[in-house]
Amino acid sequence: METARDRLSPLRNPLMDTLQAVRQAGSIAAAAKSMQLSYRHVWGELKRWEQTLGEPLILWEKGQSARLTEFADKLLWAERQAQARLAPQIRALQAELEKTFSVAFDPKHHVLPIFASHDDALVQLREHAASQSLHLDLRFCGSVDAIRALNEGRCIMAGFHAPSQPDSDSLVARTYKPLLKTGLHKLIGFASRQQGLMVQAGNPLNLLELRHLLKPGVRFVNRSPGTGTRLLLDQWLSAAALNAQDIVGYTREEPSHAAVAASIAAGQADVGLGIGSAAQAQGLDFVPLEQEDYWLVCLKSAVDSSPVQQLRRMLESPAWTEQINTLPGYHTGNTSGLVQSLKHRLPWWAHRAKKA
Repeated sequence: METARDRLSPLRNPLMDTLQAVRQAGSIAAAAKSMQLSYRHVWGELKRWEQTLGEPLILWEKGQSARLTEFADKLLWAERQAQARLAPQIRALQAELEKTFSVAFDPKHHVLPIFASHDDALVQLREHAASQSLHLDLRFCGSVDAIRALNEGRCIMAGFHAPSQPDSDSLVARTYKPLLKTGLHKLIGFASRQQGLMVQAGNPLNLLELRHLLKPGVRFVNRSPGTGTRLLLDQWLSAAALNAQDIVGYTREEPSHAAVAASIAAGQADVGLGIGSAAQAQGLDFVPLEQEDYWLVCLKSAVDSSPVQQLRRMLESPAWTEQINTLPGYHTGNTSGLVQSLKHRLPWWAHRAKKA
């Protein structure tokens, strides 16, 4: 039977329940009965707690009703104080959890697990989608790791980015090509964005191109290996015949565009590679260097699933197009939400013709 304590105490503790039952019932036997437990069990638990705490809990006077010791009274007092202070927050959390879990039983709601390279537009898309009962379970990681997660069955969709027109022998093409399968994957257009140099406000060191990273005294902050941005940087360095080891700070890594921008804004570095929206958020200047495409890729078998179809409709909507086009350096073009083949959209993908 539910007691007032059950209704009023969002946090439960078996010792406190037992002490309260003994206080109300006046004996261990009556307390055990009210808790639907055996006398032996309750007596044994009280003894165990006394040994654990090193303090007596019950006054065991023969012929008299069981009474709590002063220490036990103080324990119950302390618990009531904690309950009074925490109960509102705990009940609010319980209500939020109940609301969240109710989504699992509502057929109108859909969840789409996505592993993706960090992107500010995706963060906004998650909020936009949630308002329409589509919940994007976003896990940010490097582009390479995101596609691997897709191939390993850990998500339904992955997000990665690449230069709009990379050479077929470029580092980007050589890295992505073994991971993307023409018969297995389908591309979904998302956005075009600019990658460039994020520099301190006013660009006091006049950093305008890749070679300027090697200027004396310039401190660089990098992205982690496996990220599309790190891959792009290494490709640029290779194409320009520049040595990464000549860049001060090349080995210093941050996990996201936002973290790189924050490092520069804090004066810990002078420059880093990233996107314009991240630079703007920290009050930095931005020097665009490359236009790139951000793609969503999913298994061909999942293209017609309800979550993916709902996402595609959302990406094609005027409301989303207007929202993303307000982000610095972003635009949707005419491919947002459209399903496309790897061979059609990635010119560097085409297999080499077999020799006769």
